[in-house]
Amino acid sequence: MEKIGFIGLGIMGAPMAGHLLDAGYEVIATDHRSAPAADLVAKGLKVVTGNDAVARAADVVITMVPDTPQVAEVLFGENGVASGLSKGKLVIDMSSISPIDTKVFAERIKALGADYLDAPVSGGEVGAKAASLTIMVGGSQAAFDRATPLFEKMGKNITLVGDNGVGQTTKVANQIVVALTIEAVAEALVFASKAGADPAKVRQALMGGLASSRILEVHGERMIKRTFAPGFRIELHQKDLNLALQGAKALGVSLPNTSMTQELFNSCAANGGAGEDHSALVRALERMASFEVGSEGSEIKSEAA
Repeated sequence: MEKIGFIGLGIMGAPMAGHLLDAGYEVIATDHRSAPAADLVAKGLKVVTGNDAVARAADVVITMVPDTPQVAEVLFGENGVASGLSKGKLVIDMSSISPIDTKVFAERIKALGADYLDAPVSGGEVGAKAASLTIMVGGSQAAFDRATPLFEKMGKNITLVGDNGVGQTTKVANQIVVALTIEAVAEALVFASKAGADPAKVRQALMGGLASSRILEVHGERMIKRTFAPGFRIELHQKDLNLALQGAKALGVSLPNTSMTQELFNSCAANGGAGEDHSALVRALERMASFEVGSEGSEIKSEAA
């Protein structure tokens, strides 16, 4: 079995690495920013100092960090992964970052004799823990075939969608759909709740019709129960929609509803909600309606205009 380096053991990365350990892979991480979780170490996680040391010790290096600058730093910064690569190794970036920069990163890694896949994921913390992530992959067929046994330990819907960068483009498209669907669910629940309907029963009824969706199921419940502990933070979804809007500008494409939804996320962030789950987008609509969704529903008197 190949040795796996894993850089980025956060909300998503930690359970993903845990599944690889459970499957019997040797997994190597770095202590660069903070000590890895004790449960991963108990499972056999090996810890080295420096991203370059991870690359030297591993056959495959997986990165799972927040944004494009962090991927660039991990790969090409001081003591970066690139410094420890050798011919025949594989780098898999599972972060959600710029498709344009991804193509540049891939070319730089390939110039060192290694291969590169961009493989962003969807499914959030729940999917990471359940090993049910959707994985959207950009790169060569050969690299994809090599990585597939690893992907199968972390996800279920695994697709090679094109060359390097196309995986990230697919993830941006995914985030547009997710954001706009969260917004639609939030609008519906605010409307129904302020009209006097029980939002929990409205959600239950809608789950049996054409409006049914995973987002109505999971995020609708969070809106009703007010459980906004982050599975995927608003600030990260803002980052992804920025990528969508920047790409749209470059392509000459109009994304009017994406722009509007980003403004709602911006409103949440401006009111201290950047670290909340993206289902908390409902708070922006609640502020405009001066009404809070809930099993009983209540006027927001303190925030009323």
